[in-house]
Formats: sequence, structure tokens, C-alpha cells
Amino acid sequence: MPTPIVMPQMGESIVEGTIVRWLKKVGDHVDRDEPLFEITTDKVEAEIPSPAEGILAEITAREGQTVSVNTIVGVILPVDEEPKSAPPAPVASAVRDTAAVPPAESSAPPVVGRSSSASNQDERRRQKSSPLVRRIAREHDVDIASLEGSGVGGRVTKQDILGHLGRGHDSRLPAPEPRVQSPQLQVQPLSAMRKKIAEHMVLSRRTAAHVHTVFHVDFSRIESIRRERKGEYERVGARLTYMSFIAKVVSDRLRQHPIVNASLEGDNIVYKKDVNLGIAVALDSGLIVPVVRHADEMNLLGLSRAIVDVAERARAKQLKPDDVHGGTFTVTNPGHFGAQFGMPIINQPQSAILGVGTIEKRPVVIGDELAIRTMAYLTLGYDHRLIDGAVADRFMADVKQHLESFDPGQV
Repeated sequence: MPTPIVMPQMGESIVEGTIVRWLKKVGDHVDRDEPLFEITTDKVEAEIPSPAEGILAEITAREGQTVSVNTIVGVILPVDEEPKSAPPAPVASAVRDTAAVPPAESSAPPVVGRSSSASNQDERRRQKSSPLVRRIAREHDVDIASLEGSGVGGRVTKQDILGHLGRGHDSRLPAPEPRVQSPQLQVQPLSAMRKKIAEHMVLSRRTAAHVHTVFHVDFSRIESIRRERKGEYERVGARLTYMSFIAKVVSDRLRQHPIVNASLEGDNIVYKKDVNLGIAVALDSGLIVPVVRHADEMNLLGLSRAIVDVAERARAKQLKPDDVHGGTFTVTNPGHFGAQFGMPIINQPQSAILGVGTIEKRPVVIGDELAIRTMAYLTLGYDHRLIDGAVADRFMADVKQHLESFDPGQV
């Protein structure tokens, strides 16, 4: 019997996914649980394993298409069964091209007033929108029922509402002229992941009042502890990195400064009972932020293992939706590439993010003498709607003090 390949449900609020690329082609043999195709959603990028062993006989959703969950995107036949030449299964109703042109406006005359059936239809459309879309609409005072949805069944997608906001609510603006490619130019469309990163960053800049504060921190004590205890950690399969110490101190300090771990929802401040630490991981295709849950309840060894685990699974595209959901504070490390410091954008709906600059030996003044110390700049980006400068600086001063006087007994 043929085995259908379906778009999986990658989280409770996820209703569709975009096929980034097929790892196999029609006619290839595949083993059960062998990576078959890559997808990206609003939450995560992942490789989807084959549901059975056999021959990939048919692909019904091409790369770049967005399909609803549980939609058949291909078929696997048993090895001993010959593929039959048949037209692809109809999936047009469940598949849409992410680059498709929005449907033309109806030429029907306007109708005065709204019927109960139209109101019911708008309500159904609102219910089909994701929580993220509804939150964006609520924050920008947009009536979802007034938007034309390009998603499955008329669902209003994140692209729809961000496009609406980007037009400044003025549909009279002319569409941009297509760019003509010349031999001197190479034009490449944005990947699905790059589009989602762009949308998320623009949304954050539009939503939060970004302010940054920078502290110069002496890591000499931590460098000494790390050099002495590094071998012990390696023997138990862990890596004692600077990020381990930073994550430990930050997680503990967030308990003492709960406003930095909170979020703003409308006119309400939501204080989070857990410290779920997001660790930004750079991939070839973009940036992803897996979450270490209950980071404040872990010791240094546990944090070291957890950070390595989420980073390795992110690079292997083995993250699940829950692994990138529910973060309360993010740490990003541009210093890994040599940057002295950065001005990171807040990861919505969080209210703050810590950027770690390169950690290196520098000349500094200690008392009245010049000394060589292992130093780094730490930058806190925060939402000034919720966090005042004095609060942010007290938090960072606390982080700096505990890093510079780190207790070896915690290792």
C-alpha cells in the first residue's frame, strides 16, 4: 500500500508550513525516519523524516510552497511496487505559493450594511488567524475582519497583516516596478527563513522603544576558574564556556530584577514565573533562538550541557516548536565573530536582550597602574516602554559584579 507524506503539525498554533527544499527526488529510495524534506514555520525550521521505507513515487508540493498541516505533499510506494504514471493528486485548495500575487479585488458592487452571514465569515476568519497575528492586530489597532486573507480558507497570515502595516494603510501607493536583472547583477529571492527573520525584526523595531546600555566587564576571574576546571567538565561530556558563566549569572540576576524578565501586553505588565533563557544560534541560513527552560534552576554544569544541546540540535535542524517557544530573555554572542559589541534587537514579545562582545585581553587601569585583563563589553538592549534606564543599569551593574566576583564553589 502507498504511504502518504503529510505536512506535520509542528505546534498547537501552527496551521501551515513552507517547504524549503526536498532532500530526495522522485524515484529515490528512502529509509524510514530518513530526512525527507525541510520545512519552515513561524516558529521553527526542521527536517521532516520519512514515514516509511520505500520509493519516493510522487511529490505534490514543490519547494517554496506553503501548505496546511495534514496536507499530502508526496507519496511513498513499497520497494516491490512499481510506481504508476498518474496525474498528481489535486492539492490546489490546500497549497499556496508564498510569492503568489494577491487575488484581484472583486468587481461586485459594494453592499451597504453587513449581513449576519458576512459577520460570521469574518469571525471564522479571525478564529483561523494565529495568536501572533491577533497580537499584532491588537497592538496596532487593526481589525482583522477588514483584511483580505491569503492563507488557507481566507485565513489572515502574518505576511498579510505586516504587509497591511507596511503600506501605511494606503492602498493607493503604486506597486514597485519589477527589477530587470543585468549581467552585472545577481538577484536572488529571500529564503523563507530570511523572510520570517526580516518580518520579526521589523515588527520588533516598530513595537518596542529600543534603548541600549554598555558595560565593560572583567572576565579574568572567570578565565582562571575556567582554565582550572575545564578538564573536569570535558571528562563528563560538557563544555565549560564563557557563555555558561554568563547564562548562570544572568539567570540568577533575572530573579532579582523581575521587570527585566517581564513582558508588556497591551496596558498590562506580565511577570514571568520562569526564567526561560533564549540562546541565539547562527546558522548558514539565518539566526534561530532555542530556549533553555528553567535556566535559573540549573547549576553551571546543567546550563553548560543544555546550551550545547540546543545549539547542536539547532544546527542539525532537530528542534521542535517547543524548543523555540516561551523564552523570557535572550542572550546573543556577536563577539564569537570578533565584534567588540553589538546593539541587538529585542526578541519579541520579550523586553530585553543581552549582547556579548568578544572576550579578549586588554590593557586596563587598575588603581593607578596599567594591567592586562581579560575583558568584554556586554550590551543590554531593552524596551523603554517598560524598563527605565536606572532599572536597566542596576541590572547590568549586578550582572557585572557577580561575573567579576564569581564564586568558584558554584562550578
